[in-house]
Amino acid sequence: MAKSTTTDVLICGAGAAGLSLAIDLARRGVNFRLIEKSETPFQGSRGKGVQPRTQEVFEDYGILDRLYATGGMYPPIRQYAPDGSFEDAPLSDALGPTPAEPYFTLLMVPQFLNEAVMRERLAELGHQPAFGRELVGFEQDAEGVTAQVGNEVVRARYLVGTDGGRSFVRHVLDIDFPGETLGIGALVADVALDGINRDAWHRFGSGPRQVSLCPLAGTELFQIQGSAPLEGDVDVSAGGLAALVAERTGLKITIHSVAWASVYSMNARLADRYRVGRVFLAGDAAHTHPPTGAQGLNTSVQDSYNLGWKLGAVLRGAPEELLSTYEEERRPIAASMLGLATRLLDEIKQGSRMRRNRDSRQLDLGYSGSSLALQTRQRDGLQAGDRAPDAPMRSPGGPATRLFSLFQGPHWTLIGYETDRTVLAPRPGLRIRIVGAHSDLIDDGAHFKDAYGLLPDEWVLVRPDGYVGAIVGAGDMAAFERYLARVGLGDSARARIDALVEQGLRLGKLQARARKR
Repeated sequence: MAKSTTTDVLICGAGAAGLSLAIDLARRGVNFRLIEKSETPFQGSRGKGVQPRTQEVFEDYGILDRLYATGGMYPPIRQYAPDGSFEDAPLSDALGPTPAEPYFTLLMVPQFLNEAVMRERLAELGHQPAFGRELVGFEQDAEGVTAQVGNEVVRARYLVGTDGGRSFVRHVLDIDFPGETLGIGALVADVALDGINRDAWHRFGSGPRQVSLCPLAGTELFQIQGSAPLEGDVDVSAGGLAALVAERTGLKITIHSVAWASVYSMNARLADRYRVGRVFLAGDAAHTHPPTGAQGLNTSVQDSYNLGWKLGAVLRGAPEELLSTYEEERRPIAASMLGLATRLLDEIKQGSRMRRNRDSRQLDLGYSGSSLALQTRQRDGLQAGDRAPDAPMRSPGGPATRLFSLFQGPHWTLIGYETDRTVLAPRPGLRIRIVGAHSDLIDDGAHFKDAYGLLPDEWVLVRPDGYVGAIVGAGDMAAFERYLARVGLGDSARARIDALVEQGLRLGKLQARARKR
């Protein structure tokens, strides 16, 4: 007889997207299962670049310091000419951190190390992935999803497919995955080698003879990337890769061993839908990108960061319609990132130097057109839906703090500027802070004022995923309360009072009728 279990959320796929969603749900106390059909964790470096915006996400998850200790910064790019001369250049044009943007450049953490840190964080929260557990079928109804996981039947309120570009979940849902095969074959391999130093990302040639050797931070390995034929077998043994590198570089490089290798054809595809009923897609199951620009893993993590708080809110009683905003917000982001990665790929094919500008850092991505963006007046600067900036602050007692420290955790944050805290009732899941000379946050350097541009008596609401949900004035509280109810932050105390008042009115009417009799 098949074993049967129940859970609130079943996550299929324990890569970066699945682990990110699991961490977010775990810190909210949501009951979930995370399954992975592979018997062991992924062991390749593949998605090694962590963009500044994703670093902010990982700070919220409590793992950014560990990732910096595990990985490291990118070395300069060393582009070799055919005569053996070379020129070094930085990977990024970023100038440095600012009060609003503390993370400004790409962090290198090989994907297998990144995911190991994420699994460690998940274990601290009391959970772990179940490896060797394959989803082989599922059906859904109005109340939930019935999934067949090996010989086990799992009943879940929601299913999330984070199971990669060949997603089984997407296939069962019959969701189209339009786009294009880019006609470019590529290989990537993690190898132990001698014959070239680790002080640069070495790049040779262009087109079909292109190859690069990048030292992998946190390891003694190098990542080999290069063009590969679309047809026929590619020898990714140590000997085969050594011959390829020698042919394309002209250098005497010895490859001792191969830790991991993959040969693939580049694709750019975007799922037509991110949701069917109670089943969602996230990460590579919803979009696949060329590796240029380090967009894929970062976009996947941020999919889960968006979906996690919404699932948590609905499971706690928020309106079901909140889940519709996941596709509304995330699919346009993936379309934009797919376009960026493809454009960067075209530039590299044409021989341009590989540089990462502001577009690739994902700090300017936002949801200004979202139905969850509330703004009651036209304003310059920060808009509802934008990423919420950081700012150094001070408490009245003297200790320094920063906004990101106040945002950290699964809660919403409401900040009023030189205003009265009592205009809004406190409620679970919402932390209220006031900025002003005699308040609980002091803006000595005017960094908050510069970044947020609030007028006295205005409020900014920061979502659990670090985006601005609403910017309102003291006279907009009725509209603001309606917004809060939409996201599961309705004034429960006020609702109870209204219910008691209504109950009292009904009782009064009954008593009046009784007296007339």
